[in-house]
Amino acid sequence: MGDNIIRVAVVDDHAVVREGIRRVLEGEPGVTIVAEGKNGDEAIALVERERPDVLVIDVAMPGRTGIQVTAELRRLNVPVKVLILSMYDQPEYVLASVKSGARGYLLKDSPPAELRRAVRTVSRGETYFPPAIAALLAAAQNAPAPTSRLDVLTPRERGVLLGIARGETNKEMAARLGISHRTVETHREALMDKLAIRTVAGLTKLVLEEGRLTE
Repeated sequence: MGDNIIRVAVVDDHAVVREGIRRVLEGEPGVTIVAEGKNGDEAIALVERERPDVLVIDVAMPGRTGIQVTAELRRLNVPVKVLILSMYDQPEYVLASVKSGARGYLLKDSPPAELRRAVRTVSRGETYFPPAIAALLAAAQNAPAPTSRLDVLTPRERGVLLGIARGETNKEMAARLGISHRTVETHREALMDKLAIRTVAGLTKLVLEEGRLTE
């Protein structure tokens, strides 16, 4: 292969999504998929092994999230450009992705041509944020500083935190909030990262100390 070939790794916990990304990108001249993975731990191992130019990774997966993987790869000084692919258009997710070192953020319902364009852009060391995502990022960056630790949470994350403090299971929280079990897990990981608290006891203590978390 010539030096102009863009080597891409794809990580998503859904096989059908990985297949779709593969079809979109391998139809682009000068782009090849060199590795695929289904979770965050696999992502770090395959990137260290294959050294792709670009990693296209889902933001929400079992175990480590795409944001956590991106931060870890930066800590390890692995020279890969990360493009986050996500279902979520909340400003907090976009800002957290950028802070972790991601070069781009793209929604999963984006047109195939935009995914190809994003991969080419980040492979050159540039950033890629579509206008709507760029606006979300600007809003998050310009938001006033939180006056409470809980202010960094989205409404959904606050709902999940309340459930944790009440001792609810993920299934019970999903039913109360009208979301999927997997989405509850995603919000749970996100709020733990934001609050830097990884135990149920610690989260419950914070809720009791704040005394202002309601549905």
